[in-house]
Amino acid sequence: MTDDAPEPNEAETNARHAEKMKRRKALRDRVMASKTEEKGLLMVNTGNGKGKSTAAFGLILRAAGHGQRVGVVQFVKGAWSTGETVALERFDDLVDFYTMGEGFTWETQDRARDIAAAKAAWAKAQELMADPKYSLIVLDELNIVLRMDYLPLAEVLPVLTGRRPGLHVLVTGRTAKPELVEAADLVTEMTLVKHPFQAGIKAQPGIEF
Repeated sequence: MTDDAPEPNEAETNARHAEKMKRRKALRDRVMASKTEEKGLLMVNTGNGKGKSTAAFGLILRAAGHGQRVGVVQFVKGAWSTGETVALERFDDLVDFYTMGEGFTWETQDRARDIAAAKAAWAKAQELMADPKYSLIVLDELNIVLRMDYLPLAEVLPVLTGRRPGLHVLVTGRTAKPELVEAADLVTEMTLVKHPFQAGIKAQPGIEF
């Protein structure tokens, strides 16, 4: 036996692993073959953990990578510069970005003004959803304005579920309404395990904004 030859027990382990992966691949191939439907998805990123909007921007880049047109409406974030807005300006032929919020509610301290901003953002969202050039619409922090009752869920949900065929819509924000979760095709909940804020670390560029 040469120095490079595996020990008998290692060879047996490798053979068992190969057989296991062979069975797993066969099962996976059968599952994939059974998935034949294609449709526009209603997706929700929610939960108390960080990463809901961050994941949304990853999806935007993925869609843009396939040459798909994307529309983004931000319902809460104000007009301050963020890394994602600056980066996506480089894809202005594929990504249209509308930051229409007035900032967080504790900053404006004006409910009527917040409601007006939410209504304007929702009008823009409906405009983009109706435009057939878009493949993906991201409604960033829409869950927040729904939770605050700045927009009536009874008005918003039928528009989302009745969107044109083939259009993907992603809604982000904490505390998604149960009715929206029930209607969605894909729901991801970000769970908070640990956050640097808890240790007195401030928001930093490239991480939080």
